[in-house]
Amino acid sequence: MNALLGYQLALLARSQRWLAPVLLYAAFLAIGVQGGQPVLDSLGYGAAVLLPVAAWLVRVCVTNEPPAARHCAAAATTPARVHLATLLTAAGCTAALGSLGTGFVVLVSNWADTGGGVRVSPLPAATAGLLAAFTCALLGTAVGALCNWPLLRGTGWGIALTALGALLALVMVGSPARTAVTGLVSGSHTGTAAVPLLPFTAAALLAAGVGAVACRLSARRS
Repeated sequence: MNALLGYQLALLARSQRWLAPVLLYAAFLAIGVQGGQPVLDSLGYGAAVLLPVAAWLVRVCVTNEPPAARHCAAAATTPARVHLATLLTAAGCTAALGSLGTGFVVLVSNWADTGGGVRVSPLPAATAGLLAAFTCALLGTAVGALCNWPLLRGTGWGIALTALGALLALVMVGSPARTAVTGLVSGSHTGTAAVPLLPFTAAALLAAGVGAVACRLSARRS
């Protein structure tokens, strides 16, 4: 797996297709996060915009490799392991991007509640923001794995359903991403940072389940 992960990471870096989602994330942060805003509100916003970026990066990684190269890699290992490497590469890159974004938000935000009268504890707030970002990254990875090859073959439908799935994952009641982001925004009104352990666990289980199905199906459709 180490060799496959290194191969997929090098393939992603050389393709430069990662530029569009990364620049989109940076643009959203630059526009939506201003210096002096309440830290929990900004952390919630930063986590939310990471979800569609994660789904986009999964699509980039899944479609980045030419079919002939994928068949060669699958012959050397297994199709399931090759597909798992693409999903892990996308998830890892999104998590790294979310960590950088969370660090940026922490540096420029105001450590107070929405009204500015209650100080927010730095460590719980940063932990809650990081876990919320990871929750959105995992759920975005699940959306990307669900709406692209091998579960869905059509390019046009894949793009449309990836965008729709990312939107629904953010707004649907009961979604781990919505729960994590809402917890940060609600906590900003009281100055209390609730660490979203339950949403993070749910997102991790969901991403693992969808990823397992996608990897299993990739062996049949290769």
